[in-house]
Amino acid sequence: MPRRRTSIKKTRQDKKKHLQNLKIKQQLKKTIKQFSGLMAAKNIAEAKKLLGQVFSQLDKAAKKRTIHPATANRKKSRLMKRLGKGA
Repeated sequence: MPRRRTSIKKTRQDKKKHLQNLKIKQQLKKTIKQFSGLMAAKNIAEAKKLLGQVFSQLDKAAKKRTIHPATANRKKSRLMKRLGKGA
């Protein structure tokens, strides 16, 4: 357990930021799973609509450095590839 006031504050901030990042990642996973479900059900039109939302969430997470920007780009590329194969 930290003793210095600055260390205590930093620990508190880290915990708060960790919870925020966790929430963002969970929401992202949930949306990607919805997209995968639509692709599995061959519902291409709905998947295309949801893809914009997924891209937006990926970009926001990358901008906040919750995930690495290259990871966001890779995921977007793979999702587009899946959409292309399903169409």
